[in-house]
Amino acid sequence: MGRIRGATARRGLALAVAGLTAVPAFVLGTGGTAEAASCTTSTGPYQKQVEKYLRLKVDGRQSAADCRKIRTFQSTYGVTPTIGYAGPVTWRTMQTLTAQKAAGKTPNKAGKCPTNKGRIACVDLTRQISWIQDGKKLKFGPVPVRTGRDGYETRTGSKKIYWRHKNHVSSLYHVAMPYSQFFDGGQAFHAVGVKMWNPPGSHGCVNMRTADAKTYWSLLRNGDDVYVYGRKPGT
Repeated sequence: MGRIRGATARRGLALAVAGLTAVPAFVLGTGGTAEAASCTTSTGPYQKQVEKYLRLKVDGRQSAADCRKIRTFQSTYGVTPTIGYAGPVTWRTMQTLTAQKAAGKTPNKAGKCPTNKGRIACVDLTRQISWIQDGKKLKFGPVPVRTGRDGYETRTGSKKIYWRHKNHVSSLYHVAMPYSQFFDGGQAFHAVGVKMWNPPGSHGCVNMRTADAKTYWSLLRNGDDVYVYGRKPGT
């Protein structure tokens, strides 16, 4: 039950590092100014898969060029730690992005979100996407979301929005939760200041980019249906 705006980079970094299968060795950056440890020489367990995704030479061996490309990907999508390691979090993010892209403009192609309830906000935990439909008509989305981490999973099932607070601040985590729309206890749609792929996830809320949270605010009302299904990768 909770929300995270970005439980800070320190906490995310610690949890992400804990998920690595090996402790990577660091190589200092080669820039002209003093730099923190930045790149790893270690070959990750998903090296070949990551190389293929990034259209690199697929040889299963870490190189300086591999590390630079992987770090760029990690930085772009908020994957921590940003050290160029082809680990489970990076590969999982790539798989999620592939699934999100495949959703296109037909996120409910499999018919898993009800179409007989009128206006409804659908949340697919497996693909980490959400959208709004009115009957069978897609009204908005799909957009990427950031749902509950392991141990704080966003609860599945049929819900209804019961309380909205545009400038909400969490009394539990003491962080801003703009455009909050609560649908299950302390779980709500709301904007955050981190990227949607930033590990390990929220404390149960459905985190959104600010622009998407604003649109959800304008389209949804108290009493509107919410349907959550699937399982977030890594939980």
